[in-house]
Amino acid sequence: MPDCPESSKVVYTTFIVEDFIGSMTYFWFKSFHIIGMVVWFAGLFYLVRLFVYHAEAEEKPEPARSILKEQYELMEKRLYGIITTPGMVVTVVMAIALLITQPSLLQDMWLHIKLGLVAVLVAYHFYCGRIMRQLATHKVMFTSQQFRSLNEVPTVLLLVIVLLAVFKNNLPINTAIAVTGSFIVGMIVFFQLYALHRQKNAQQVVSQ
Repeated sequence: MPDCPESSKVVYTTFIVEDFIGSMTYFWFKSFHIIGMVVWFAGLFYLVRLFVYHAEAEEKPEPARSILKEQYELMEKRLYGIITTPGMVVTVVMAIALLITQPSLLQDMWLHIKLGLVAVLVAYHFYCGRIMRQLATHKVMFTSQQFRSLNEVPTVLLLVIVLLAVFKNNLPINTAIAVTGSFIVGMIVFFQLYALHRQKNAQQVVSQ
């Protein structure tokens, strides 16, 4: 490297240090963004599973019905308030921090699509909160089977979001649509078979 004035060396060193700090900051934000996302999705998956059990508790005789419903209401409230919502907040805040760190990402189409899907997920989150409050007032909107189907909404969103985050602008659209469509069809078939299995078992119990 040729000799250069002392001031140029200082400027060059400062640039390297700032670039390093900026890169490290980005990775810290990204790490907590991923952690928040894992917590958020785990909470959403389990929350709607509790809705399934809550709906099935309506079919139980007293006093089991009241005991189960009270327990599920408490579990749902704690899960939503202590795990799921904080997970959402961390995910969104870290995503905003990432965009502040690298605003050039906003020029990518894949990110626009991802942000749109995240907006749908946020709406789903608050919709689950609404269902939770309605269940607490003994209003069951869906059957347990319908809640099982509802529980797959974040699964589909997670699938597409991860594909976008990994492939970015290189995502093979046709393949992604085929994979997502196959997954949805597979889930529909699975739920139909599971419903038939439960119905068969219930008939066997009655016949005995």
